[in-house]
Amino acid sequence: MKAISFINLKGGVAKTTTTFGLAAVLSGVFGKKVLVIDIDPQTNCTTMMIGDDKWKELNSNGLTLYALFSEALKGGNNFDVSTIIQKNASGIEEVKTLDLIPSSLDMIDIQDKIASIPPGKFFAGNPTEILKRAIWKTGSNYDYIIIDCPPNMGLITLNALRISDGYIIPAIPDVLSTYGIPQIIKRVDQFSGEIAQNIECLGIVATKVRVQSNLHMRTLDELKKGKDAPLFETVFYENSGISSAAEYRKVNTLRQRLGYGEPYDTFKAFASEFMLKVR
Repeated sequence: MKAISFINLKGGVAKTTTTFGLAAVLSGVFGKKVLVIDIDPQTNCTTMMIGDDKWKELNSNGLTLYALFSEALKGGNNFDVSTIIQKNASGIEEVKTLDLIPSSLDMIDIQDKIASIPPGKFFAGNPTEILKRAIWKTGSNYDYIIIDCPPNMGLITLNALRISDGYIIPAIPDVLSTYGIPQIIKRVDQFSGEIAQNIECLGIVATKVRVQSNLHMRTLDELKKGKDAPLFETVFYENSGISSAAEYRKVNTLRQRLGYGEPYDTFKAFASEFMLKVR
């Protein structure tokens, strides 16, 4: 099993759409067993995969990631994460091996309190270990765990990184979306050193690229130099129709959900490149 986090400190960079599209193609095209963990309190990936009505039902019944972190705050560490995993959670008929651990808006209220969790027996109650303790057995059932992180480097994101072999930075090739990349890499490197665990930056994936924008083209050329991190060869162009993948709807095929032609082909190319990097 390989776990990979998707991170950017800037919102609106198609991080969640890229996360979902990759996971769906890994499952539907390449037959991989994939678990998506939506650890972002905004819950966008969750509603993208199961729809708003199903999310509301799960949330009202306490069947989201909030339950895990809530129990940890109370000093418990016996949460059975399998009780909240949603099987076959894409709404796409041909995608059979894609599961989801859903997030909750209630995570917003809890994220600042995580630092105060009780130390627990043998001082095992480390606030960055909550997700790891819950997932270490279940994770072995999957080829890949893909984690959609919030746009910050707080304790919730560090929980994701704690179980990650690497991370990917989706970014629009402009000033605002790329400005925080060095900070992300520096912070992850520091965290990696603190926990004595290698967390590899797999690279930057360019999203919402406008070929008619001189700024986008200049920034893309700079990213290709790999100064901060390698750049994925696959590029998601703004006019490719990929944004339609964000709308939850029940369909039969990946092409129907991701978009015929260029959108589907781009996600497939990204998944192929991803698998070459993640070995």
